[in-house]
Amino acid sequence: MNIAVFASHGGSDLQAIIDGCKNNQINARVSVVISNNGNSMALQRAEAEGIPAYHLSANKSGNEEALATEILDILAKYNVEMIFLAGYMRMLHISVLEKYNNRIFNIHPALLPKFGGKGMHGMNVHTAVIKAKESETGVTIHRVNAEYDSGEIVAQTTVPVLKNDTPEILAARVLDREYEFLVEVIGDIVNGEITLG
Repeated sequence: MNIAVFASHGGSDLQAIIDGCKNNQINARVSVVISNNGNSMALQRAEAEGIPAYHLSANKSGNEEALATEILDILAKYNVEMIFLAGYMRMLHISVLEKYNNRIFNIHPALLPKFGGKGMHGMNVHTAVIKAKESETGVTIHRVNAEYDSGEIVAQTTVPVLKNDTPEILAARVLDREYEFLVEVIGDIVNGEITLG
């Protein structure tokens, strides 16, 4: 299966997916990487692995519609069957959502529906979890629709919140689990245990 990964920053989740494909935990390949940030480590990681990588943004394209057309053209060029958003900080245009309905997945560093929605990313999530005095948090993988973090949840895993956790300590513990979980769940999607639309 050909997977497109969209990422905005460091691309560590992207690397976990690439490694999972290389060591046969995922029976697929990352065929293209798209980032809205020309300086993202994700683009550098893709290039280091010999994976086609594109910096695409509404600013570069002119507007959201033109961006969506460029994205769809690239996805078609690489015969993409599934899209994974790995820290992609943009809402996808409705035309992309419709074309790849039920085939776009996102990873979120909390147990949705708690701690989701606009602005809930990165350290903001872990800070909110600690402030709410939660005893556990985790990682959610969900289908993507036109509303932030509200698509159908396909898999979740829990991570304990410990008494002396800071947002940074909790973030590191969640991230450790996130890398493994990502590979497990994408493996399940590729194998058909989690269905594509």
